[in-house]
Amino acid sequence: MEKALIVDDSRAIRRILGSTVRKLGFEVCEAGDGKQALEVLENQPGPPQLMLVDWNMPEMNGLEFVTAVRGLPAYNDSKVMMVTTETAAGQMIKALEAGADEYIMKPFTEDAIRDKLRLLGILD
Repeated sequence: MEKALIVDDSRAIRRILGSTVRKLGFEVCEAGDGKQALEVLENQPGPPQLMLVDWNMPEMNGLEFVTAVRGLPAYNDSKVMMVTTETAAGQMIKALEAGADEYIMKPFTEDAIRDKLRLLGILD
């Protein structure tokens, strides 16, 4: 079973995203911020296929997390999608330049998540 890491300081958003990707066949692990997410990754047997990352979080924000993960060769094949309230085009560009593969704005629908995962080649 493929793995997905959900990184968001909102428990509700983690639950919603977790439910969505579980329906799509993923095993889910969660973290409340980027720092915690790096610790979760260290304790996993292999890299997740997918990381869904919020931008605005305490400790280490999503942009800092994406930059850190993209500096680690073990996660080169992992797909990273920012899931955020940041709607400015400049923010989207920053996220993509940092190494995010896709970007979706809150609020989102299950269909929108599915469509983005198809674009990433994760779903048929």
